[in-house]
Amino acid sequence: MRQIILDTETTGLEWKKGNRVVEIGCVELLERRPSGRNFHRYLKPDCEFEAGAQEVTGLTLEFLADKPRFDEIAEEFLGYIDGAELIIHNAAFDLGFLDSELSRLGPQYGRMLDRVSVVDTLLLARERFPGQRNSLDALCKRLGVDNSHRQLHGALLDAQILADVYIALTSGQEEIGFGEAEAASARPAAVVSFAPVAGERPRIVTVEAEREAHLRRLVHLRKKAGRAVWDEVEPVAEAEPLPA
Repeated sequence: MRQIILDTETTGLEWKKGNRVVEIGCVELLERRPSGRNFHRYLKPDCEFEAGAQEVTGLTLEFLADKPRFDEIAEEFLGYIDGAELIIHNAAFDLGFLDSELSRLGPQYGRMLDRVSVVDTLLLARERFPGQRNSLDALCKRLGVDNSHRQLHGALLDAQILADVYIALTSGQEEIGFGEAEAASARPAAVVSFAPVAGERPRIVTVEAEREAHLRRLVHLRKKAGRAVWDEVEPVAEAEPLPA
């Protein structure tokens, strides 16, 4: 599956007020792994920044003066995203701005959803963590994603961080319900009893490669949630990190 993590920076909060896109950053994932084939462009907006927007992005009209306009990179951008699944945080914002940019080029360009499907990580996060803050920074803290280098908003940097957040949000221990250690520890332990099984129990024999794969998985789960359920039934020493 080809997925593209996408983020934009703009001159203000609303495209309906004439604000424009000033930066597009995309990170390509193939089978959920970064391919290294990213897309990043700064754009000349031909309009002023709204108050506060420059402070958020660190971009200025002087810096953007010699950058291409959206119409100059539109074909390249559309060729890059066509047919992909876009992963966007608060997708309505970015899609609204990109649709506005496309509309300036003429009706033949259509809308973003004519070309791609979209997954909104903000909606995913709200389903997973209802009632909690689900900004990108909040998710980084909750999911253990390092964003210490994020001093300003930047489209490519935020797309790279969002890629890590998306992977953490949709895989690993979080996916099977162990994502929040504090929530798990707050729940009373269930007591389950089983009736004795008549006859001899079947013996399962594993090969060394299967055992090592199992131990590596335990290491990954501990990093994600601080513990693994298997630790309760086998010694922790059995699952120490193995050499790569």
